[in-house]
Amino acid sequence: MIDWNNHPNIWSAADTLQGEGVVAYPTEAVWGLGCDPFSEAAVEKILRLKGRSASKGLILIADSSDRFASFLQGLDLDHLERFNAICAKPTTWLVPDNGTVPEWIRGEHSTLALRVTRHPVASALCRAFARPIVSTSANPQGLPAATTGDKVQSYFGPGIDFQTEGSVGDSSNASEIRDLVSGQIVRPG
Repeated sequence: MIDWNNHPNIWSAADTLQGEGVVAYPTEAVWGLGCDPFSEAAVEKILRLKGRSASKGLILIADSSDRFASFLQGLDLDHLERFNAICAKPTTWLVPDNGTVPEWIRGEHSTLALRVTRHPVASALCRAFARPIVSTSANPQGLPAATTGDKVQSYFGPGIDFQTEGSVGDSSNASEIRDLVSGQIVRPG
């Protein structure tokens, strides 16, 4: 079994994120494109690569809910418990925006999308970067999400700054998206 937490490939990817680059990495169901959510230039690069509108907003992932602490400030105890509950499948929570996330992450929404990832590569990358990262499917708008590293290369080639090793997890669907306040499922997983 690979120790991703100490893998040089992960540390190179984290260095790329620190340098405002775009990284491709595997997630629970598909390959993702990620960057530092506080780098407007890096986010704009991802949006250009995908042909995606900034108004849609982007998901952030982290290796633990602690990394989202500033984004969760102001939530009541019930909502924090719901967010921290272990879900049977990958779950992205729509959390009320408390003003700590840049507009280019939130898009035209009053919420932000947060997921604690259990994928070993994505989780190790977040841990090495020591902050949440953007996580959007690795595909141009309208095309199927990449499920292999080769497909990422065929879509983006040298447009991405670094691609990790690894493979997608065993989830057959994209993460479920739920509204944290209402508990309503927005997108089944």
